[in-house]
Amino acid sequence: MTSACDACLRRGHLIGFLAPRIAALLDRPGRRATTLLGLPDGDLIDAVSSGEGRSASAFLARFDVRAARRDLNRRELRAVCAHSREYPDRLGGLTDAPAVLFVAGSAPLATLREPSVALIGARRATGYGREVAQELGRGLAVAGVEVVSGLALGIDAAAHRGSLAGGGSAVAVLAGGADVPYPRTNARLYTRIAERGLVVSELPPGQRPFRWSFPARNRIMAGLAEMTVVVEAAARSGSLITSDFAVALNRPVGAVPGQVTVGVAAGSNELLRDGAVVVTAVRDVLDELSTLAPGRQWNQESARPPKPPADLVERALLAAVEAGLGIDGICATAGLPTREARAGLTRLEIAGLISRDGLGGYRRSAGPVRPDGIAR
Repeated sequence: MTSACDACLRRGHLIGFLAPRIAALLDRPGRRATTLLGLPDGDLIDAVSSGEGRSASAFLARFDVRAARRDLNRRELRAVCAHSREYPDRLGGLTDAPAVLFVAGSAPLATLREPSVALIGARRATGYGREVAQELGRGLAVAGVEVVSGLALGIDAAAHRGSLAGGGSAVAVLAGGADVPYPRTNARLYTRIAERGLVVSELPPGQRPFRWSFPARNRIMAGLAEMTVVVEAAARSGSLITSDFAVALNRPVGAVPGQVTVGVAAGSNELLRDGAVVVTAVRDVLDELSTLAPGRQWNQESARPPKPPADLVERALLAAVEAGLGIDGICATAGLPTREARAGLTRLEIAGLISRDGLGGYRRSAGPVRPDGIAR
């Protein structure tokens, strides 16, 4: 069902029509479309058409609203505009809030108004970063918090998977049309989110993404979320653009501490240096959300850390893993032959306390997620 009014539908399709011209004007690093996207139709056409706005004006004049609505129904998409009660109030803080959101997915549009957190980060994330993102996504979903992210490779995808594993619906904000999975390698994840949650875009159906539309979609992620958490990001990262939007909206920004020798964590560590909320567990995020709306109740199970092993041998093995030792050092520290040490490590892995590092070693796990990525 489409609740968007005719004028807002026309505006959304105008943005799609002008997208290539916006690209020609702005598709250079550091250039953003947010000032343009806040202009009225006529001013926007003049700004991007270099005096050749006749085709855009003609597009508006011949735009068939009924055909556009039929197309949305055919593609099983919905549209909600700023004049609708279903439009998320939090987007009202943006000076260039989208006139219309095109939405795919089975969840009710009211999902966009629920308590939510944007979990974002690097595409080329470390295994640690992906694991933390997945566990945060899972824990927030269990607590009843919607997880918003951008379906990108790395941290975004891990956050979505965690949210789905925790029973949440997940909200993905795309830089292209809501019916166009991007990147294609995440097409299966897109389908899972559409089956359980929502996929959102300000661009009309069938629209491919442009360089400018990625930072533009970042403002929507920040606008939908009550808090933005950067799990892992390099010094020059699109994730930092999202955090900038959150700061401009006067909303809290959190970051997960990263290894100081890893470049992909330099940007998130800088956020912490500049005063971002330190996020080491789901509890940190829930505490911050509670300050925004005192009296909220969360499912506290999601905030509880994994219980340490009761067995003394397994505790010794866990301590050796936390110390960064290889299998020989682990065996020596625990005083066990290799076979018994590996058996104990397997039990710790099943318990969600450690995970493989991909090089034959082990590392401390971020939370109770099995190696297959399914929450226990």
